Amino acid sequence: MFERRIPEWLRHAPAPSIRGFAALASLEAITRGILISVFPVAMYQALGDAAVVSSVYFAIGVISLFTGLLVPFLQRYVPRRWVYALGASGFVVGSLLAVIGTPEMIVLSLALNSMATVTTFVCFNAYVLDYIARIELGKCETLRLFYSALGWTVGPLLGVSLWGWWQPAPFIIAAISAFIMLGLFTYMRMGNGKLITRARKPPPNPLAFLGRFLQQPRLVAGWMFAVIRSCGWWAYVVYLPIFAVQNGFGDQLGGALLSVTNAALFLSPFMLRWMQAHSIRYSVRTGFLACAVLLSAASLGVYAPLAAIVLLFISSMFLILLDICAGLPFLMAVKPSERTEMSAIYSSYRDVSGILTPGLAWVVLLAAPISAIFAVSGAACFLAWFVAGKLHPRLGEARLKPVSLMPEPAAVVEV
Repeated sequence: MFERRIPEWLRHAPAPSIRGFAALASLEAITRGILISVFPVAMYQALGDAAVVSSVYFAIGVISLFTGLLVPFLQRYVPRRWVYALGASGFVVGSLLAVIGTPEMIVLSLALNSMATVTTFVCFNAYVLDYIARIELGKCETLRLFYSALGWTVGPLLGVSLWGWWQPAPFIIAAISAFIMLGLFTYMRMGNGKLITRARKPPPNPLAFLGRFLQQPRLVAGWMFAVIRSCGWWAYVVYLPIFAVQNGFGDQLGGALLSVTNAALFLSPFMLRWMQAHSIRYSVRTGFLACAVLLSAASLGVYAPLAAIVLLFISSMFLILLDICAGLPFLMAVKPSERTEMSAIYSSYRDVSGILTPGLAWVVLLAAPISAIFAVSGAACFLAWFVAGKLHPRLGEARLKPVSLMPEPAAVVEV
């Protein structure tokens, strides 16, 4: 008689690889990339005033912040895989609601997409910290950006182009992409991550980890870098298109520039090599100093709008550099037993920047032109440059130097 055996891949799901995470992130990049340049223009068209748009973004940022902080609490009662699936479903539902096209549905769609973003981000980072060794974090982040490059490059220009042709089109494509992302996540079978416990008592309230977070200066600095970097992206992604429309450059320029900017993600492996040749501290300080100078200079755009757009475009290259290196001080300092909670705290940078930037913009626009927002962003980058000087000069050297950019063997073998 022949013995029937269940295939190994059915009995034990293979551990998720760097390339698996990169592939998952690439689908999220398509989902978000095709809408990132559509939402600011659609909101401006629906609401008719930049200050009102800022107030709506501010409110949605507050909602997203609390959503991200509650994800670890939710995971105490709901398995992580279902929480991720719920977030991915938010992309699908939110995008389909926007097809209706009314101002209320556009705002609700943006809210659902923002909540979905932070939910999947918390779970994604927790999975990465579970399955990817610290020595591979630099490579994982670089490959994630590299795989995401196509979605972030083609998406913004394609989104505004389709929106000009038929407004529901980009939202339908985003919904399809999110559905495929959910299917890939199910296929990867990551489950609920690795369980690491230190005691038999129930886990504390996730908000209690704010105290642990505040006691670790490197975590605080890494989170602050992420917040300020994200504020820079807010100035570029949200307020550059509105600035362009106000100065007669059309509603597609913002999406076109963002697509060209995101094409630089294909250069992320070379940026990693440059970072390896120097240090995390040097890379972070270089990125923030360049952004500070360029954003501050762009604030004079009221006198030379075209020059301001060029300066903002150049600053986006350094924002990509910061995407690679500015989060590493935080990720390298997280303890295994605090992965989920600290991932939630780290993910709050999106929502904090989503509160700070439109909130400050709302106030600034009451007394100054939109170009003044760029000056505020530049000042924040100067602050980050100063704080980055406190990082250890050799932070991450031992971990980053052995990283290889060559593909892993098939047996071993990630926006």
